[in-house]
Amino acid sequence: MRIAVLGAGFGGLELTTLLSEELGDGHEVVLIDQGEGFIFGFSKLDVMFGRALPHSVVHPYADLVKPGVRFVRTSVRSIDPVAKRVGTDAGDFEADILVVALGADLHPDATPGLLEGGHEFYTVPGAFALRDVLAGFPGGRVIVAVTSTPFKCPPAPSETALLLHDHLTRRGVRDASEIALVMPMGVPIPPSPAASKALLAAFEERGISWHPERLVTGLDPERNVALLSDGDEMPYDLFLGVPVHRAPAVVEESGLTVDGWVPVNPLTLETSFPDVYAVGDVTSVGTPKAGVFAEGQAAIVAHAIIARARGAAPTSEYDGRGMCYLEFGHDQVARVDVTFLSGAAPVGDLEGPSSALAADKVAFGATRVQRWFGREWEHDSAG
Repeated sequence: MRIAVLGAGFGGLELTTLLSEELGDGHEVVLIDQGEGFIFGFSKLDVMFGRALPHSVVHPYADLVKPGVRFVRTSVRSIDPVAKRVGTDAGDFEADILVVALGADLHPDATPGLLEGGHEFYTVPGAFALRDVLAGFPGGRVIVAVTSTPFKCPPAPSETALLLHDHLTRRGVRDASEIALVMPMGVPIPPSPAASKALLAAFEERGISWHPERLVTGLDPERNVALLSDGDEMPYDLFLGVPVHRAPAVVEESGLTVDGWVPVNPLTLETSFPDVYAVGDVTSVGTPKAGVFAEGQAAIVAHAIIARARGAAPTSEYDGRGMCYLEFGHDQVARVDVTFLSGAAPVGDLEGPSSALAADKVAFGATRVQRWFGREWEHDSAG
């Protein structure tokens, strides 16, 4: 079989690793991504707040050596889900099975005034640029805010506010600062009441003001004011925004999307096109847009492909389970386990926060670097 996997994030890396482990070089697997390397979402916060150096959190795709898997660094220009043909800057690729794992594209320019008057911390360049901005920030009014839904990693804005508190405290400017968190949900982590309660208590303890059920729809850079969805305004000296998310244009142009995202069978991740799957942030499967969910979905698709290669029927179904680590600051990390089942309300449990789970988070990243890239993760702390 010829298997083309578009996107080398959590989903693409896990999928191709499983295929290599089980099928070896007996089939042709092509993994396509335009990036230089993989970066965990949490690593962007580590760089932002001076806890890691940028070069130490990039895992180059050049390191990928897997039997049966060929990595091609190029940009995808067209997707034909009927013919299962992919057009790229490196030529066309035809497949028997196509897996779309291209994630969500970020559009800071879609929020009026954000590029001129604020900063976003979800793209790699945006997060890395904030390292120097935060290091030199003299204190003042800071807003951490979401500009549209859906958005990746729902805990990240809360983590950013808590880590910002620690950062400003270390620099001796916390007393001269205010931190406000603006989010569209009624609570920080809707699927987990325990996590939401713990976060709200942490916000209150640290003097972080919480503004639920609101979005920032734009900035007025001349007045240094954030414009809120309810018509209100908030003044700021530093604005950190979660930008607009959209499916990549090449995916929308392919005819795969409905209402902006790729619908899939929630149990099998199959699209409406035969032998075309989609996993992760590009889908509307109903789970949060976070790497661990893409990883779990990729495993289901891998099992289906492996079963087909062996002439068997697939037996695995996606259970909607995922886990994420949640930074509370003070070197404490919590873990939230959530299950999203079709037709049922999501259920989430909280463990921690604790320093032991901070070590677990490090191990989580290290095991995936070892598994996907076959090497140790050399952490280069910023000191």
